[in-house]
Amino acid sequence: MARVPFWLIAAMILGLVFLAFMLTDADYRVILAAVSKGIGVTIRVSLIAYAIALVFGLIIGLGRVSSHRIINEIATFYVEIVRGVPMLVLLYYIVFAGAPGLISAINWIGTGMRNAGIVPGLGDSLANMNVRNIDFTIRVILALCIGYSAFLAEIFRGGIQSIERGQMDARSLGMSYPQAMRHVILPQAIRRVLPPLGNDFIAMLKDSSLVSVMGVADITYQGKVYSASTFQFFETYNVVGYLYLVMTISLALLLRYLERRMPQHSGASH
Repeated sequence: MARVPFWLIAAMILGLVFLAFMLTDADYRVILAAVSKGIGVTIRVSLIAYAIALVFGLIIGLGRVSSHRIINEIATFYVEIVRGVPMLVLLYYIVFAGAPGLISAINWIGTGMRNAGIVPGLGDSLANMNVRNIDFTIRVILALCIGYSAFLAEIFRGGIQSIERGQMDARSLGMSYPQAMRHVILPQAIRRVLPPLGNDFIAMLKDSSLVSVMGVADITYQGKVYSASTFQFFETYNVVGYLYLVMTISLALLLRYLERRMPQHSGASH
């Protein structure tokens, strides 16, 4: 028990007390049922966006440490531009400007294919595609993915650069640069960056609440709709905040547990 931090004990007690209160109060029971409808959407949006952002972030992070100047400059440009744009602005841009722009480009390609007689059926489909075909949930997932891939790229860059340069001596054993990166550097770097990667997932889970402004029915959106119809703003956002705290604190505890279980060695550094 001595290893359990005081803040966690206090949070658990307050959380259990509030949960008991919600379950015994008629108004709070209704609010909890209404807001909880968005839990699945919140988790789904966060998981999908983060999984894709991890892939993009790793690719961009590798570009950031590339010795090829053009690749390095492109990756750096992407990171600096995307990190400088507020997430809400990025959401608006991708949803209302990026998606229509993408569809316009697809229509142009489809029209060209149709006029040239190249795969006519596919050309017709692309030429007739409408922006309404792209669901708002897909758009916000893409926006979160783009926004967080820049931050994850910097985490991967830092992890890779933290590995001693001597580790690349594996190339003297006949490995190419990609092979050494894949089999020697990346496994060590990923172990080192797991904690900050987990912290960014928690941050994305919280930032996913921004998708509510696009009409995506997550926890925050459900709370906004319910409070607007009942004027129970205080009670509703108590529940919304409670649900987010349960998810984020649970994730933080899981990450700390996994971090303690992780091997602490780092190859040739010992």
